[in-house]
Amino acid sequence: MSQFNEILESARLRAVNKALPYSGEVTPSEAWALLQAMPNAKLVDVRTQAEWQWVGVVPGAQLIEWKSYPSMASNPNFLAQLKAAVDPESVLLFLCRSGARSHAAAALAAQHGYSTLNILEGFEGDVDAAGHRGTSNGWQAAGLPWTQS
Repeated sequence: MSQFNEILESARLRAVNKALPYSGEVTPSEAWALLQAMPNAKLVDVRTQAEWQWVGVVPGAQLIEWKSYPSMASNPNFLAQLKAAVDPESVLLFLCRSGARSHAAAALAAQHGYSTLNILEGFEGDVDAAGHRGTSNGWQAAGLPWTQS
């Protein structure tokens, strides 16, 4: 079985084991491997504009807020913006800071017919012993591509 198929199977099993409403969950490294291997895979970063600007972004990601800073009110246009930004045939990999907002976004997109995966650990990952993110796990800690303005 190829690495690509192994990743998708692991993602599917995680979804089954957790009774998730979408196709599966992947680690940041698995997400990056899928983005490299699947021409129809798209990364959708659902963090806030403030997070994109101050913390960083993954090059090529579709940036669509799930909630807006500073009020953290839900984005009422999320689904319309998603539909305008990505092909409905794409496999969507959702990313947020820690994996919670992206879980909700992946669930909503799946309800509307998209093939969706949630990226575990998120962009910054869990808080470490010193109370900081970005060091113990997540996209940044995995050493995957990202930029900061």
